[in-house]
Amino acid sequence: MQSAQSETTRRHMIDSQLRTNGITEAWIVKAMGELPRERFLPAEKAAFAYLDRAVPLGNGRMLNPPLATAEMLQAAEISGNDIVLLVGAGTGYMAALLTGRVKKLVALESDSALATASRDNVAGLDIVEGELSKGTKKEAPYSLIIIDGAIEQLPAAIEEQLSERGRIVTGITEGPVRRLAIGTKYGGHISMRAFADIEIAPLPGFERAREFVF
Repeated sequence: MQSAQSETTRRHMIDSQLRTNGITEAWIVKAMGELPRERFLPAEKAAFAYLDRAVPLGNGRMLNPPLATAEMLQAAEISGNDIVLLVGAGTGYMAALLTGRVKKLVALESDSALATASRDNVAGLDIVEGELSKGTKKEAPYSLIIIDGAIEQLPAAIEEQLSERGRIVTGITEGPVRRLAIGTKYGGHISMRAFADIEIAPLPGFERAREFVF
């Protein structure tokens, strides 16, 4: 049973973080207002569930701030016909929000402990354990790919798994700045457009190759 304090804090998150930053999609506001974020955190971190910052999950991974999650979902323009690949499932918070909203959801996670937590937290979740930067061909091509974290570069393997006219939403790292970006695939090419500067945690495995200077 949810505590009254948790419900109050969650409502405050909706009012002070989401509504004041242009999150108007009704299903997102409703879902995030009902889903207890503390369920997806280690017990010792539960008190930080509704703060407007990333919260550590362990092994260097983070649960992204509520606003980053809401912004990504709103930009994605989720459809009930979407076949979705979620890259970086973590403990399952984003997956739980998507469950029941799309035709098919495949979640990819590289950390076995986090993958186990996702299975425990999201009943019936189709989760694949594997290297994040390689995506998964399990239900490809996907009409929507969500990369739940900041990356330096988009791997060709993931580009290939997106359908023609499919959308991709991700965090991107550009020097010291992290942004959210969305792209659509046309003619086999994805053109990305940044739409918000925001705090979002980096995902491992998407680092740009460093150039050597002589």
